Order: sequence, then structure tokens, then C-alpha cells
Amino acid sequence: MSSLPVLVLNSGSSSIKFSVYEAGDGARTRLFEGAVDGIGTEFGEFWIKDAGGKKLVDQTPALPNRAVAFKLVADALHSGQFPAPAAIGHRMVSGGPTVLENQRITPPLIDEMESYTAFAPLHTPIAVYIMRQALEIFPGVPNFVILDTYFHRTMSEVAKHMPIPDEYAAMGVRRYGYHGISYESIIYQLQPSVPECLIVAHLGNGASISAIRNGRCLDTSMGLTPTGGIISGTRTGDIDPGVLLFILRQIAATAASAAEAADQLETVVSKRSGLLGVSGLSNDMRELREAIRTGNAKARLAVDKFCWTIARWIGSFVAELNGLDMLVFTGGIGENDIASRAEICAGLGALGIVLDPARNNVRGAAVISAENSPVTVRVIPPLEDLMIVNHVVRLLGE
Repeated sequence: MSSLPVLVLNSGSSSIKFSVYEAGDGARTRLFEGAVDGIGTEFGEFWIKDAGGKKLVDQTPALPNRAVAFKLVADALHSGQFPAPAAIGHRMVSGGPTVLENQRITPPLIDEMESYTAFAPLHTPIAVYIMRQALEIFPGVPNFVILDTYFHRTMSEVAKHMPIPDEYAAMGVRRYGYHGISYESIIYQLQPSVPECLIVAHLGNGASISAIRNGRCLDTSMGLTPTGGIISGTRTGDIDPGVLLFILRQIAATAASAAEAADQLETVVSKRSGLLGVSGLSNDMRELREAIRTGNAKARLAVDKFCWTIARWIGSFVAELNGLDMLVFTGGIGENDIASRAEICAGLGALGIVLDPARNNVRGAAVISAENSPVTVRVIPPLEDLMIVNHVVRLLGE
């Protein structure tokens, strides 16, 4: 029996998640998982759990930057306590307009993806840093980039094309879509009975929704960057361009340069808006729900805006699909926030979406629609790391 340990590296704007799977001889067994969270803070978290959930590492180190954070991961992986990886898969939010296929990583490919940092400014810098480090500390081990945009490549030109002058379209400005590895994992779990007309709502600190026909992406909410689409934890989602111009003019009045003004605007739309911006309190749904219980009107408005926006997207995607067989909730909020699911679905009875309150009173995988609901509503946790492993094994065989 041949062994094939595959290391998965999944970096976020303030975290690095990782896992190792045994993928030899068709196996897909997770051996351990871990995370470094709170990069840029004085008291972060670093933990590793084995397959049974037992914590092997549990620390609260200072994490001033990504270099310190990734060194913790690298040192642990080289400690001899864990199997050396035979291959490494990296989640990449966006490879830009020229890197659209999952493939083996080379230094020139990293440079190419880094040149499109503006397409995912919160995620690309740390992802390319980790790729370079992985090539160095695991010499000879094949590394592969697995793109969030890959799943959305089946969208039509009408869905992808932005209503802008051709000169900007030629620069790669179009709808790409994100959370694709999560969506792909939902299709994987629904096999062999993938519904013809499916909507999946990936709801977390970053939120998006996709219309899927026969397992292929028809349309999705996020656009050029993950900032577009649905209001999420700290991002605006889609917004009147005039609002951006208004804010930019206010910023430009005191900014030292155009670049500084653009950076400040990016901070506003990506880090200070969304649930955090509307509530003035938090981007964490759990904290907002607690604030609502104490009568906080701004927290109530933020959550109402979130649920209202998602319901609108569901309605538009039902029209685009010309029907709906199943609605799936996934992601941290989608899996765990019972009230959000109920509030999103409350006004969608005309579309055939009827929740059963008792069935919905659950966290984790479940069917939550009523017996008489024409549309099946499910909660399915994503399996992103497993999807990355599957792609790595496929690419190793090519």
C-alpha cells in the first residue's frame, strides 16, 4: 500500500489553516489539522488537532506578521511529529485573468499571480508569501495552486462581462466569483443526485451565493474581487458606484496622493463596512445576535440588511435558473446561525421555500425544509480541504 501524505495550506487575511490527508491508493483520510489565527495581533492562536480531535498543540503566541505565523507552521511540520508531505495544495482566492486553471506552482507562476494582487488584496499577499516559503522549505515536493475562481469558469460571457469600456475589460476586469472550492465540495457531497436547479449560499465573514445548473456554475454574486456581491462581515458587497465616488472625494481632500486615497477607500469598502460598518459594533454574527437580544437597533439593522440582501439574490437566481430544486446553506453562519436561515427564508414561500422551524433548530448537516416544501432546503458543511486534496491527486497523475 503506497502512502501519499498531502499537505493543504489555506491562508486568509489574518489566518493560516492547514491539514494533512493520507491520499494513497484512493484513500482520503485526514491525519491532522491546525491553524494560526490572529495574524497582526499580540495574542494569536496556534493549534493542531489529530484525527480524533485531540489537541497536540495549543498556544497563544504573539503574531506580529505573516512570517512569524508561518514559521510556527513550518517548524511544527518539520518537528518529526507529522508525516513529511509528498505533495502540497495551496488554496488561492484569485490568480487574476491569466491564471485560471489549477496547476503546479513555479516561481514565475507565483510572480504572475502576485501581479494581480488588486483582484484579491486581502488574500493574495499572504498566499504568494506562503507559496514561496513552501517551495523553499520543502525542496523537491510538488506544490499546486487550487483556485477559488476555477469552479466559476463555466459562467457565460453575459454573466462575466462588466458594463465598462473595453479598455478596462482588456485589463481583466470582469466577474470571476469566489468561494469556488466550497461550492465544488457541496456538489461533491450531493453526488450522485445533484439537483438540476441548485442555489448554494456560502455565508460566513465572507459571504457569497451561486446559481448552479446540473453541477456547473451559472452565475455567482462576487465579481472582480471578493468585496462584491452580498454584504458580509466587513465588506460592502454590491453598492452604487456613486457612493464610492462620494467617499473617494472626501478622502482625496486630505490624502497625500492618489495611491493613498485608493488605499484608504479600499480599507473603507473591505475592512470597515458590511455588518461591522452598519452595526458600528462587530462583524461577528454571534455578537450581533447577542446585541439584538439587548435591544441594539443598529445590530438589528445590520442583520436585517444581511438577510434581506441574500433573499434578494435567491429570488434573482431562481429567475435565472428558471426554477429551483434545492437551496443549500453552508459556511460558518450558514451552518450555525439558525435565526439567519429562518429570516432569509421567511419571505420566500412564493418561490417554494418553506422551512420547518423544528428541523431548522440545528447546527450542522441537516434537511431543514418542511415536508410540503416544493424546494428542499439543506445545511451542508463545506469540505474545502478534501477538494484541494482531490485536485492535487488528479494533477499528480497528469
